[in-house]
Amino acid sequence: MTVKNIVAAFMIVFTVLLSSFAYYAYQVYNTPNILVDREDAYFAIPSGSSFRDVQVLLYDGGYVQDAVSFGLLSRLKDYDKLVKPGLYLLKADMSNNDAINLLRSGQQTPTRITFNGIRKLEELPEKITSGIELTPMQFEKLLFDKDRMISYGFDSLNYISMFLPNTYEVYWTITADELLKRMHEEYKRFWNESRRGKAESMGLSTQEVSTLASIVQSETAKLDEADRITGVYLNRLKRGMALQADPTLIFALNDFTIRRVLNTDKTIKSPYNTYINKGLPPGPIRIPDGRYIDAALNFEDHNFIYFCAKEDFSGYHAYATNLSDHMVNARRFQKAMNQSKIFR
Repeated sequence: MTVKNIVAAFMIVFTVLLSSFAYYAYQVYNTPNILVDREDAYFAIPSGSSFRDVQVLLYDGGYVQDAVSFGLLSRLKDYDKLVKPGLYLLKADMSNNDAINLLRSGQQTPTRITFNGIRKLEELPEKITSGIELTPMQFEKLLFDKDRMISYGFDSLNYISMFLPNTYEVYWTITADELLKRMHEEYKRFWNESRRGKAESMGLSTQEVSTLASIVQSETAKLDEADRITGVYLNRLKRGMALQADPTLIFALNDFTIRRVLNTDKTIKSPYNTYINKGLPPGPIRIPDGRYIDAALNFEDHNFIYFCAKEDFSGYHAYATNLSDHMVNARRFQKAMNQSKIFR
């Protein structure tokens, strides 16, 4: 074989190899390799993860089709040295290049946390950390730090009022410190100048309004009468009467299955017993919904000083300006309770 033929053969082989390499390089960069023929999906990288951990999570979770090509390009783009924890939205049929650029950038997709219906602060960690990397135990450790409570202007009894039930957008990697700061910022944002002014005109602090709203919310699931019930309690406070709020007894007894408060319950020794202690209890008996706080701030001005649940079990209440009329309403409800065999 002549030199000319050798050179020609070499050029052919080189061209084939170059074409093959170029084609493979194109596939590595641009061919769909993430969630092929699947739907978009979230991918979480825990804090402290190595590149090897990411590879395993992608492969075991069925996110990546060709792990070798993903690993090769990751190293070429130095992603193996730039792993960033977080929650990322990977698109169906995404290329290696696009996926690596996203993961390397650290541009997380925000997630949402929601909490409501919480009666005691101990219930909060489990609910508020649902759907994020932070564990209930990690959050709980900082949540009950007394120095942190004091720095925000609360004590252990009213601290629960800082947490306003809602849905919040956060990053999956949010820390306990960041989450507490966020809740404090949301609290300050909620208690704007207008709301603070209304509380002041009522002669109550913002925390006392939250306590009052927590009692009202525990009394009724009907938001449209929350302002009227608030008016009843404010009338009692003005007259120096005990609030006599059954929900505070249930809170003191720590039994939220109780449907009927008994006379013996009214003797329990507790700062939350509003039958024997005048004024508001030392803190909220649940995390009050912001709507109930607003209902309390915009209370109905009237002369009612008594109320009890209606005998039709509608959830609404009958109101009275004097004890005689109230006892008539109360006997109707007690009779209905007896007929329905609700004794506790």
